[in-house]
Amino acid sequence: MKDLSKLEAIIGCTFKNIKLLEQSLVHRSYLNEHPDFPLKHNERMEFLGDAVLELAVTRYLFQKFQEKSEGELTNWRASLVKSETLADTAESIDLNDFLYLSRGEAKDTNSKARRYILANALEALIGAIYLDQGFEAAEKFIGSFLLTKLDDILQNHLYLDPKSRFQEKSQEIAGITPHYKVLSESGPDHAKRFNIGVFLGDDEIAVGEGASKQEAEESAAQRALKAKDWNGT
Repeated sequence: MKDLSKLEAIIGCTFKNIKLLEQSLVHRSYLNEHPDFPLKHNERMEFLGDAVLELAVTRYLFQKFQEKSEGELTNWRASLVKSETLADTAESIDLNDFLYLSRGEAKDTNSKARRYILANALEALIGAIYLDQGFEAAEKFIGSFLLTKLDDILQNHLYLDPKSRFQEKSQEIAGITPHYKVLSESGPDHAKRFNIGVFLGDDEIAVGEGASKQEAEESAAQRALKAKDWNGT
């Protein structure tokens, strides 16, 4: 068993039942290699934590922004609870250092799959806090480590999808609406890969890749938002 006192110190929560915290960190792959491990994997706890997270975020937004519409609040909530935000939050509390993973998963440190595992583990952690100490404690954790990201989300319009954000920014700075063009396709029909460029006028700003045209366009827009040659950043 791991020493989880450091994690408790980071999140400011001392568990009454430390096994709940431990179970929240057990990925299914670990049990495949350690079938005699005394705890189950964290997927049921993740299911619970997802519901607790959504309620806590919804309640916060509903109470704080009483003049905002349902549509606006829904977009903001989606940005706060999406996997990317959860994975960033998990990394900020060093959750990666405490996960129980198979040897293969442990080596795969920078992949999309690892970030997905981190996002799920954060939801499981929220579920563990709820089971151990109730909704108020879970809500406090969410407020301390997740809701603090809302200002940045609103200031930088991160609640919009990448294509909408890039269009907004390009119209504001360059006065041009971006357009997308398929540059190449590869692979069989059941496993296509698309390379798509995003252009301002005749200028190619960035190229994205994906398993669908939509995914490739979003990738291109995301890269364009980080481009330094046209936005002065």
